[in-house]
Amino acid sequence: MTTSPALLPKELLQILALAAESDSIELKLTVPPGSYRPAAKALAFDPLAAQIRQVYFFDTPDLALNRAGLVVRARRIQGRDGDSVVKLRPLVPSDVAKAFRTSAQFNVEVDTMPGGYVCSGSMKRVVTPRAVLDATAGRQPLRKLFSKEQRAFYAAHAPDGVALDDLSVLGPILVLKVKFQAEGFGQRLVVELWTYPDGSRVVELSTKCLPDDVIKVAVASRAFLDSHGIPVGGEQQTKTKTALEFFAAELLAEGAPA
Repeated sequence: MTTSPALLPKELLQILALAAESDSIELKLTVPPGSYRPAAKALAFDPLAAQIRQVYFFDTPDLALNRAGLVVRARRIQGRDGDSVVKLRPLVPSDVAKAFRTSAQFNVEVDTMPGGYVCSGSMKRVVTPRAVLDATAGRQPLRKLFSKEQRAFYAAHAPDGVALDDLSVLGPILVLKVKFQAEGFGQRLVVELWTYPDGSRVVELSTKCLPDDVIKVAVASRAFLDSHGIPVGGEQQTKTKTALEFFAAELLAEGAPA
């Protein structure tokens, strides 16, 4: 049976409209704390296959970039080069300047999660682990982590008077990431465990797909999670927001100016 577009929920229509202009879709789910162990057992992935990452964010102590919709970060990744990213969210893909949208380093993605969605645009660059360490330790200016395209994208969307070299280092966060193929599910799944300095954790399940496949993959994902007893309706906790708020509070407690 073919479903009439008029019968689709408004939110789904909005997601599909954004998806048509995007490069990829990521379906995400934050696992409730009480379900960590049951979910790990049900999914049967190997924790020893996890890749270690360190994630650094850059913002002002009062999170001026976050309020403007900008996320600036760098990552060190076990066994390979890291990366730096300047991300804007939310955005409308058709509103992005052509110079950015046509760059091979720019990606538009729609993230969906229970209760919401957001479209973002990211300008990315490969960087060495040493470059990340030098910049976050103050041995190199932060702007050195970012390409000319990234700096231009940042300048186009950052609050007036907030330069890259003015930003504070927020982090790092220790991340364990496992990619695996779950039995009975046609998509590759990703589990990320973010551990914060106070011992709190965020566990996220995700899978990516092409825009044309979003409905099919969303339905299959829901059915797979339901069949494995993994809750899909709990409160969602975003990794980035949690990290920014944690380290910003730490900076302010240390007396950093707001």
